[in-house]
Amino acid sequence: MTMTRSCACAFLLFFLFRYEASSSPFLWGFWAHKFINRMAVYRLPPPMAPLFKKNIDIISENAVNPDRRRYSVVGEAEKHYIDLDAYGDSAAFLPRDWNGAVRKFGEDSLRKHGIAPWHLQQHVRRLTEAFRLKNRSLIIKLATDMGHYVADIHVPLHTTRNYNGQLTGQEGIHAFWESRLPELYAENYDLWTGAVRYIEDPAETIWETVFRTHAGCDSVLQLEKKISKGIPKDRLYSHEVRNNIIVKLQSGEFAGKYHKELDGQVERQMKAAIRLTGDLWYTCWVDAGQPELETSETSYEDDPPGAASGTLPLVRPEPDP
Repeated sequence: MTMTRSCACAFLLFFLFRYEASSSPFLWGFWAHKFINRMAVYRLPPPMAPLFKKNIDIISENAVNPDRRRYSVVGEAEKHYIDLDAYGDSAAFLPRDWNGAVRKFGEDSLRKHGIAPWHLQQHVRRLTEAFRLKNRSLIIKLATDMGHYVADIHVPLHTTRNYNGQLTGQEGIHAFWESRLPELYAENYDLWTGAVRYIEDPAETIWETVFRTHAGCDSVLQLEKKISKGIPKDRLYSHEVRNNIIVKLQSGEFAGKYHKELDGQVERQMKAAIRLTGDLWYTCWVDAGQPELETSETSYEDDPPGAASGTLPLVRPEPDP
C-alpha cells in the first residue's frame, strides 16, 4: 500500500467512525479506541497483515471491551491507569518489574494507585506467547485488548490522582479532553504514522510513554482553568441532543480556545497511541520467531480456555499484575 493510498484509507476510515461517534457521547471509549486499533492494523507488514486485516472489524469493535469489564470484573479497573503523583518524587524510581514493585510497595498499595504499565508489560509477554503458539483467536483477543491499554496510557489524566479535576474544582475535564475535543477536531488530525518499528525494550518504552504522558497533566489542567476564567459563565456550556437525550457539553467557544491552547496535544497523543500499538504488536510477533500465522491450524472462531474471563493458559514468568 502506497503512502497516498494509506492516507486516503485513513481519511475514509475517519468519516466512517465520525458517523458512529455522532450517536455516542463516549468518544474516547467508543470512537477513539476503535479508531486507534483500526489504524494500527494498517501499519503492519505483509506477514502479519492478512490475519489482522481479516479480523479488523473484531479488533476495532472489541477495542472497548476492557472498559466494559471495568464494572463487572474485579481487578480490571486498576489496569487502565497509574497515579504517578501518589508516589511523589520517588515515582521516577518505581521498579519497572512487577515483582520488584510488589516487594517495595505491596500489591494492595500498587493496585490502589493503578498498575497500567506493569499490566501492559505482562500483556506483551502474553501476546508474544500467543504468537509463538500460533493461536490466532488468542492473538486477536490479546492484540485487541492491548490497543486499549496502550491508548489509555496516552491520556494524561490516566496518570494522576486528579483524574477528573475533582481535586481542583474542574470536574468533567477528563471527558472534555478525551471525548469532546476529538469529537470536534479530529477531522483535521494527521494520524498516519508509517510502517511499524521493532522495540528493543518494550518495558522501558512503556514506562517512558507513561512519564511523557504524565508530563502533560499540568497543561491539561492549568490551560482549562485559564480558558474557563476568560469566558463568561453563560457561554462555557451548551446543550446538545445525544441519543434523544439533551446533554450539557462544553461550548464550541470554550472547546475551541482550549484546543488551540493545547497546541496539538490531543492529536499527538492519539497518533502516538496508534504508533505504539502497532509497534508492540509487531515486536511481539518478532520476539515469537516471526511465525507464519496463516498456516496455523487454530480457527478464528476457536475460543481459548479462559479467554472470556481473561485467565489465559500461557507461560507466565512472574505473577500476573
